[in-house]
Amino acid sequence: MMRISDTVKHLIIINVLMFIGTLFIGNGVFYDLFAMHFPKNEAFKPWQIITHMFMHGGADLNNLSIMHLLFNMFALWMFGSPVEQVLGSKRFLFIYFSAGLGAVALQVGFYYFQYLPMEAQAMNLGFTHDQIIEVFKDGKVFKAIGPEFNQIYYASMVGASGCIMGILAAFGMMNPNAELMLIFLPIPIKAKYFIPGIIILDLISGITGQSFFSPSNTAYMAHVGGALTGFFIMWYWKKNQFNNNRWY
Repeated sequence: MMRISDTVKHLIIINVLMFIGTLFIGNGVFYDLFAMHFPKNEAFKPWQIITHMFMHGGADLNNLSIMHLLFNMFALWMFGSPVEQVLGSKRFLFIYFSAGLGAVALQVGFYYFQYLPMEAQAMNLGFTHDQIIEVFKDGKVFKAIGPEFNQIYYASMVGASGCIMGILAAFGMMNPNAELMLIFLPIPIKAKYFIPGIIILDLISGITGQSFFSPSNTAYMAHVGGALTGFFIMWYWKKNQFNNNRWY
């Protein structure tokens, strides 16, 4: 059994503690404080850009929340430990948090890409910006535009998935011929094919809304943003800081 690396162990402990906090603190207040909210929503706070990376589940915790945590922590142990053992804790953490930030940037950017035209449409119907926000606060739906307007405004992000996708991309670049398998598709596939395939499926899901493996409320673009960030960091390091024979 592979030994867990120190930084990965500490990240897992923080994620579990945050999950426990979500369960027992404030009847949803803990979630509202630390999950990543859409920036136009008044629930958004700057620290959520970081804290959401350690959150799993909301006030209505269910089996999916638990499975989300367990799957992410398993992936963090499985791929994070070998990456940290090769790169060291500092470089590992740099990729981890950079991938998390890349995930936020792409997902929130995609939300804005969808939201701003709908906001302009609402204003063309005679609503001011303040009136739009008041409608959201009242929990109403802009029926002339559709529920998607509200869904984006109330959207939230939680979980280490974006960070882990960056680590997965790093693992794939370091071990392109390693054979990986999906739990529900036990066919070994080399990392250099497996990981780009997962990213492409997430991209398709993000654009179309069609879910292949994950729940429909998954932040697919966050997965893509995290993976691309991890890839470009490793590509840059390999090209500019390491020779052809070693990664450390």
